[in-house]
Amino acid sequence: MSHRDSYKSDETPRTHPRFVWVLSGGLAVALGCNLYQAVQTRHAQRDLALLHESTDKQIAKLADAESAEVQLNQQRFEAMHSGLKTDLEGATSATLRQARSEMKRSNTQMAANLEERRRELEQKNQEVASQLADLKQDTSTKLDDTSSKIQTTNTKLDQVSSDVEKTSSDLKRMVGDMGVMSGDIATNGKELSALKELGERNYFEFDLSKSKTPQKVGDIRVVLRNADPKHSRFTLQVFADDKIVEKKDRTLNEPVQLYVAGNRQPYEIVVNQIKNNEVIGYLATPKIKTPRGHSSTATGF
Repeated sequence: MSHRDSYKSDETPRTHPRFVWVLSGGLAVALGCNLYQAVQTRHAQRDLALLHESTDKQIAKLADAESAEVQLNQQRFEAMHSGLKTDLEGATSATLRQARSEMKRSNTQMAANLEERRRELEQKNQEVASQLADLKQDTSTKLDDTSSKIQTTNTKLDQVSSDVEKTSSDLKRMVGDMGVMSGDIATNGKELSALKELGERNYFEFDLSKSKTPQKVGDIRVVLRNADPKHSRFTLQVFADDKIVEKKDRTLNEPVQLYVAGNRQPYEIVVNQIKNNEVIGYLATPKIKTPRGHSSTATGF
């Protein structure tokens, strides 16, 4: 056995005192720490319990406050709803009352307007009836007046017709300067009017003064060359169908005859008054133009 082994075998194992104290101190510290930790844990648990309790109380208070607020709001809402309903019912009732009042007033106004319109129509009908009555009376009066005037006119026409017939009976027929029997001859204005009333021929009155310029009478032209009132004679130049023929020394109321192309009957110039360098009379022409045989030129001037 070696010395080392001898030494080891000779030493008896024993605990070192420092180590024991260190171990004891560590245990004490550990125990202290555990105790402190336990105390802190209990404090924390207590604080947590208190916090929970306080939180629960606050939650309860908040719940109570919220419930109270909800109830208050519910009461306010119900009060507001009730107020709105009352106001709405009141407003609706007021609106209905106003609408009824307006309708009643409108119906009253409409009835008044209809009544006024009816009165106006009645008044207009009365006016129209009155006007119709006046018009009827006026028309009747005018008809009576017109009837009276017609009777008067008929009487005058009958008188004129009688005068014409009487004057016509006084009219003369003479042989003209061409040897042809003339139509009825007028010797004055009254007889000429009677001839016009008979309407058998066309009549054109003239008043010729001595001149070199032809004057148109009907569809011919005439120039007075001489007028002798002392011997009741006159001389004319007649322009017709591009021919000039002189009717010399014709007498008062003598039919101065001439044929114009396109007429079977002759034209007749009758002078009723002879003055110094002036003659007054008329031209009578056929109403219907009828060709005289095959001749188409003026003859017999």
